[in-house]
This record gives sequence, C-alpha cells and structure tokens, in this order.
Amino acid sequence: MSQQNVEIVREVLAAWNAGDMDAVCELHDPDVIMRMAEGWPEPGPFTGREAFMGELERLRDAFDANALEPISDYIDVGDRVVVRYRWRGAGRGPEASFEFSQVITLRKGRVIAVDQVWDHREALKAVGLVE
Repeated sequence: MSQQNVEIVREVLAAWNAGDMDAVCELHDPDVIMRMAEGWPEPGPFTGREAFMGELERLRDAFDANALEPISDYIDVGDRVVVRYRWRGAGRGPEASFEFSQVITLRKGRVIAVDQVWDHREALKAVGLVE
C-alpha cells in the first residue's frame, strides 16, 4: 500500500507543476487538513478542501510561474510519505525559493493530511525514523 501512496504523492506533484488544480483537488480528501511550517504567513491550519485549495491558489496566484521539485527520496512509512521539496516562484517581483519537508498522510487513495516543516529531521522524527 505505501508504494501506492508514494505514487499518489508523485501525482500531486505532477498535477501542481502542470497547473492542473482540479487534479490536485481530486487527489485530496474532502476533509483534508494542512498544517503549515512555523512562521508561514498564513498559519492555518487549513481544514477541508475549500480552505486547503484556497491556500494553494493564493500561493500560485502570487507568482507568474512556480514549481516544486523533490530534493529527497520519497520515504514511505505505512500510511504516510515524507519528502523534501524545493519550491521556486518567479514573476511579479523578486524570485523566491525555499526548501521544506512534508509528512503526507493518505487513506483510501487520497491525501488526508499535509504537515509541512522546515527541518527534514523534524519530518523524519514525526514518523519515527529518528529520535
């Protein structure tokens, strides 16, 4: 099951990078919850698809172009996947780039929770891979 979860997370990434927000939405459970990294401008949490998608749309709309790229392996841990990303945005002012990790929880083929942290070790700790 967890390799299937990795594939779903890869589908989310591909949909995001293609700008296919309908596909991004469909890959997330109606009751999805997203918790942002400490210090994020809109701290959330964002509960439910409408709030979740609203935050993603705000991020997309802030830049003319943006992309996510995985900079770590996808680590499957049961019903969760851990991955580190680099996000880059360009246009409408200075370019932006930052790195963050996510712990993504899946159930029945959909993402039910996204927990974002700045420190990859913190993400690994959250799933019990480091002390």
